[in-house]
Amino acid sequence: MLIRGDFVHAPYLGTIEILFDHIIDVNDQGITTYLAAAESLESIELIGTRDVVNIPAGSFLLPTFCDLHLHAPQFLYQGTGLDLPLMKWLDKYALKAEARIDSDPALARRVYSRLATRLKENGTGTVLLFGTIKEETNLILADCMQSAGCRAFVGKLSMDIDITSPGSPANVYLEKSASSALEAAQSFISRCHGLVSHLPESQRLVEPVLTPRFVPTCTDELLAGLGDVSNRQGVRVQSHLAEAKDQVEWVRAERGMEDIDNNLLTSRTVQAHCTFLTPPDFQRLERKGTAVAHCPLSNAYFSAKPFPLREALDSQVKVGLGSDVAGGYSLDIMNSMRHAVAVSRMREGERKLRPNEISPKDLSIDWKESLYLATRGGALALGLQGIFQVGAPFDAQEIRLFDPVTNSGIGPLDYFDIEPEFDGSPKDANLLNAVQLNHEMIEKWWCVGDIRNRGAVWVNGAQVRAP
Repeated sequence: MLIRGDFVHAPYLGTIEILFDHIIDVNDQGITTYLAAAESLESIELIGTRDVVNIPAGSFLLPTFCDLHLHAPQFLYQGTGLDLPLMKWLDKYALKAEARIDSDPALARRVYSRLATRLKENGTGTVLLFGTIKEETNLILADCMQSAGCRAFVGKLSMDIDITSPGSPANVYLEKSASSALEAAQSFISRCHGLVSHLPESQRLVEPVLTPRFVPTCTDELLAGLGDVSNRQGVRVQSHLAEAKDQVEWVRAERGMEDIDNNLLTSRTVQAHCTFLTPPDFQRLERKGTAVAHCPLSNAYFSAKPFPLREALDSQVKVGLGSDVAGGYSLDIMNSMRHAVAVSRMREGERKLRPNEISPKDLSIDWKESLYLATRGGALALGLQGIFQVGAPFDAQEIRLFDPVTNSGIGPLDYFDIEPEFDGSPKDANLLNAVQLNHEMIEKWWCVGDIRNRGAVWVNGAQVRAP
């Protein structure tokens, strides 16, 4: 597949690179094999011998978003039930929904198929998913993602401590023992691999992930066992870390340890939230190679403080963004980007009010840094690339800014300097032809763009969403 157009990506934190009028060649395995300016001699030769997919002026290709933290069964009640603190919310809403999904395979398939569709609509090509306890339900989740063409890291929950209150609507939602939980985790790893084993390796989009919910739901025996499995088999790990004040205090009181003191900090691990970590903790994460899923929206609901994003980035910790549905009500990573910037600017405002107490450094991030987190940052946390380069999987979304014939903005976007005159007549033809993509146009999309600006989506070289 040969694609010609403008390509935009964020190779480094804070850097947005526009590749004007470039050619990308993608092989049958979905890997980029060629990337160069369309006017180069080699590109001209390629164009002359191949069918070309042309991305029109006024549009560009961007790497797909990566959602590092999403609870798939909680999509069932997305946008509701955000009125309680974390531990009570889990009891009343989250565990109840997960138990319901586990008891109804038909419902699970319907919810998970719709989730895959919504992810693609929002430009998310890669997602790290929390599932449920039941093995078969997570296999349905993996199958739905694979069938939809979504790259998905699927986690079967492991938990052997009951955190529900007496008379909870979720009843008792846990596994019988650490040994049975470990056996189920091992079985899921094998069966998830088996689900796609008949496919060529390049088409295997789902991968199992070890998923202890968080320390309060797992005995030391279970945590140690999962760590051993990860080390022996190289399986990725995800969990929640230092999310809320009541969680951190519970671990201290009941286990006599800090939430971070477990054996799951590896280069294969993604920990969600981490709002109560300190600079020394971030240095520890960096040494271990552990990544953080920053979930600014759900942090606003369930954490007593914002995530120290700038401190984590300055410590060279790998950070990406997570929607945290349903603790976060929006599946759209664009909203996660916007919230990440807004929260960081509030932190910077607080710093300016108390400069001697907080930090001598600017704590805010800008839209360019957030776009990095949404694409390359999240991808690196999962061993992917998240940029356009030779050797990387071709994961891309088409972003449409304005009509190339009339220069009228698409969807909510208005570009007054290039639009037609008030009487509807076009401006000078030379001006129309000279309009070139720039950072201000991209920033406007970042701020106010929505699903109407999204065209085709590709994952691993396959088009999974039509324009």
